[in-house]
Amino acid sequence: MGRMSPAVLAGCSTSADSTLAVQSVMSRIGIALIVVGLSAAWSGARAQAVQTNIPHAILIDSDTRSVLFEKNADEPVVPASTVKVMTAEIVFHEITAGRIKLDDELPISENAWRYGGAPSRGSSMFAPLNSKARVEDLIRGLVIVSGNDAAIALAEGVAGSEGAFATLMMKRGSELGLTHSTFTNPWGRDDPEQKVSPRDMTTLANHVIQTYPDFYKYFGEKEFTFNKIKQTNRNPLLAMSIGADGLKTGNINASGYGLIGSAVQNGQRLVLALYGAPDAKSRAEEARKLFLWGFRSFEAKTIFEPGETIGNAKVFGGEESSVPLVAQGAVKVLVPRTPGEKLTAKVVYKGPLIAPVASGSDVARLQVFRGATQVLDLPLQTAAAVAVGSLPRRAMDAGLEYGGDLFRKLIKKQ
Repeated sequence: MGRMSPAVLAGCSTSADSTLAVQSVMSRIGIALIVVGLSAAWSGARAQAVQTNIPHAILIDSDTRSVLFEKNADEPVVPASTVKVMTAEIVFHEITAGRIKLDDELPISENAWRYGGAPSRGSSMFAPLNSKARVEDLIRGLVIVSGNDAAIALAEGVAGSEGAFATLMMKRGSELGLTHSTFTNPWGRDDPEQKVSPRDMTTLANHVIQTYPDFYKYFGEKEFTFNKIKQTNRNPLLAMSIGADGLKTGNINASGYGLIGSAVQNGQRLVLALYGAPDAKSRAEEARKLFLWGFRSFEAKTIFEPGETIGNAKVFGGEESSVPLVAQGAVKVLVPRTPGEKLTAKVVYKGPLIAPVASGSDVARLQVFRGATQVLDLPLQTAAAVAVGSLPRRAMDAGLEYGGDLFRKLIKKQ
């Protein structure tokens, strides 16, 4: 399949093989849609789908953010120790901002020692009571051996208390777009209010991988020795020769066995989140199966080049009646190597936009679907500025909008 012509999204089909359905702007509802078929060349027999008995799972491509497989990916699950990826992200963010350093020493409070250390009989780096530990050692204790004491000590060192750190987790989660997750503690303690979605956790993991490569390496270290106690990494994927290099496992009674993992083969990175496995063995086996299937079954296709117009958003009261929309870079999507479901796309924005409109403003999103599965969702920006139009132009736009509103009301009554 060739790349899709911008003219198609503008409403002028250039190919008899393309399917096109343009929905009118619904400004009073606040949504505008442009929908177009992308996949004349991919509309043959369905690609063979992988199956898993894990109740919650999602596999994405790191570079394109394409979804390769999903199963109940937006349903809330108990994260257990996989929540420590969020704890690590905040610590990495604080280091990057210069507020803490790897060589800083943080105290091991009685709270950290009693509820996360040796007396707790949970996963621990065995930091002694009232001692101090370097931030770098605490990071290793957090992500390699899943130390609850490390998580608590880092939370207290960054925010002053676990509760204050939980507030920071919620704020940071909102900034990262984790819209289906609620955080209440930094180490995965059982709490009915602490829930995440598998999709959010792949978003979080991919952000950590791409934003903090110098810190992400800690997740792949095979062992960690602290206080003369040597422990191995709890991630079973690291020993499977599938290219795995991080992230975290988790397991408490309320969660079953969960995992967030990433692997690289031939320059392609995949990120996986799965939750609810009945035991550690099936968690590892199903994760391995999904990774190998993903690497074997898909290839990247570019559907828009950098700077290429993807669609146009209507503008109210401007010198121009519309503004072109572009992505920040090339738009790529993972497609089955064998013929599969059709790809469709839609541009979604709240409109019409009100002039003046600045160039480079995030005003829309491009959403791409493979069959019923949404495989891509990325922001679109205005490619140009639109100044306020003349008084006659604004009056004409107001009249058209008023007429459209009357028409919509008439249709609704029928």
